[in-house]
Amino acid sequence: MATPTLSPERTRRTSATADTDGSSTRTAPPPPLTHRAPALDGLRTIAILIVILYHLHVPQFEGGFIGVTVFFVLSGFLISTLLLGERRRTGRIRLGSFWTKRLLRLYPALLALVVVGLLLWNWVGDYKGASFSPGEAAFIALSYTGNLFRSYWDTTQGVFAHTWSLSMEEQFYLVWPPVLVLLFALRARRRWLMTGLGVVIVGGAVASWLSYRTPGGGSTPDVYFSPVLGVVPLATGCLLALLLDDERVRTRAAGIAGHAATWVGIGLLTAVQFWIDDDWTQHAWSFGVVLPVTGLISALLIGGLVSVRSPLSAVLAWTPVSWFGRRVSYSAYLWHPLVIALLGTFAIGPWGTVWLIGVALLVAVGAAYAVEVPVERLRKRLREARRLVAADRSARGDADVRDAAAA
Repeated sequence: MATPTLSPERTRRTSATADTDGSSTRTAPPPPLTHRAPALDGLRTIAILIVILYHLHVPQFEGGFIGVTVFFVLSGFLISTLLLGERRRTGRIRLGSFWTKRLLRLYPALLALVVVGLLLWNWVGDYKGASFSPGEAAFIALSYTGNLFRSYWDTTQGVFAHTWSLSMEEQFYLVWPPVLVLLFALRARRRWLMTGLGVVIVGGAVASWLSYRTPGGGSTPDVYFSPVLGVVPLATGCLLALLLDDERVRTRAAGIAGHAATWVGIGLLTAVQFWIDDDWTQHAWSFGVVLPVTGLISALLIGGLVSVRSPLSAVLAWTPVSWFGRRVSYSAYLWHPLVIALLGTFAIGPWGTVWLIGVALLVAVGAAYAVEVPVERLRKRLREARRLVAADRSARGDADVRDAAAA
């Protein structure tokens, strides 16, 4: 659930769009995320807070799935936009480089959580039940298969159970980029890609409805963790990326359509959040309709935020809000269940919930700066070293050519 590093692209593409008198042209906005979009980081902050409040059983936040859905749509949109941008700039997509960057960005923090979770297993391991031994639960988390075990074998990993959503995203990272590369190699048209994604979205929603089985004891049904349902919001984000890759769509979205998408999106998302009650897991239509529609609403909001500047985007881009989403949201998602499992019994009443949230956020900030920041700095040093080596080799090659010419 982390923000990819976005490569700057300074070139603005233009499209001549005749006005009614045919005498003027308009410059189409550049492709989305040619620069970082702080408003999306701010949206990530809101999403992780919804998830944390849901896990703390705070009233009116029974729909914690909304936060996860927003994360999935964001992932589909951001990853697809990066891949489309790379192809636009270089003419190809380097899958090995993409997968290496994703692994180095996400895996060290997950590994740190698993190590600490194992050390504290006697105190926190059975949080919300555990079907596995500590070693088995750790292996499932580190192999990104938690969603498969939860959805198809009705099992859970205790304090690592929440890593099911990370599994869903990693499986998406493995499948979608090669599919996109293959479709580009086959010269598939944009409308074919969009039609295919639409079929995946509708098909996943229908299949989720049909495969729903009422859970016992008010627990979350297995279908919620299924890749069949998880792919729906991810594909929705991919569809949004393909839409905004079209200059004509971007031109329209840069006007009143973008403002409408922003306010309609946030309004509907808020309405769903406060409409959902704690029995949402007991209805098939929650998974066949509400969750897929929430993904579409999230895409509407994201499309508006990256297309126009609005009061909402300004609030979400406010430095403290966007900083938390950029730097801490992934760490907060990883670590808050462990904090709740360890200290939740001491959090009594509203003030207990408040200080528990504060502790969870402090732990998340500490973990981000203890693990993620050093890893990022190391990656930057390695990239700089490779750049210097490449530049040195190029300089030597130029010198050899000059010497050969002189001889």
